[in-house]
Amino acid sequence: QVQLVESGGGLVQAGGSLRLSCSTSLSISRIRALGWHRQAPGKQRDLVARITSTGSTYYEDSVEGRFTVSTDNAKNMVYLQMNDLKPEDTGVYYCAADVGLIRPERSWGQGTQVTVSS
Repeated sequence: QVQLVESGGGLVQAGGSLRLSCSTSLSISRIRALGWHRQAPGKQRDLVARITSTGSTYYEDSVEGRFTVSTDNAKNMVYLQMNDLKPEDTGVYYCAADVGLIRPERSWGQGTQVTVSS
C-alpha cells in the first residue's frame, strides 16, 4: 500500500485556477501510474487525468487543454494544475497510485474538495 495525501483544494470562481498536490510514500519511479479521479455529488468516481512511469499522459475529454498532470520525482509528488475551471469540475478529487506490473495494486488518497462557483 502506498500512502497518498492530497492538498490544494478549495473554493474558486469559474474561470479560476487551482493546483492540487499529492505526496506519495513510495518513490515515484516505483509507481506504474498516478491518476487524479473526480467524484461529483451523487456520481461515480471517474478518472480525469493520469501519468505513467514513462511520462505518458491521459486526460478525460472535458478537461483536455485545461488540466495538466505532472510529477516531481525528487519530491515524490504528483500535481494537477487546473485552469479555466468550470462549475462542472466541482467534486472531491482523489489521487491514486498503481503499483506492480502483472497485477497492479491501487492505493487511494483521502481526497480534497474542489468547488467551482458560477
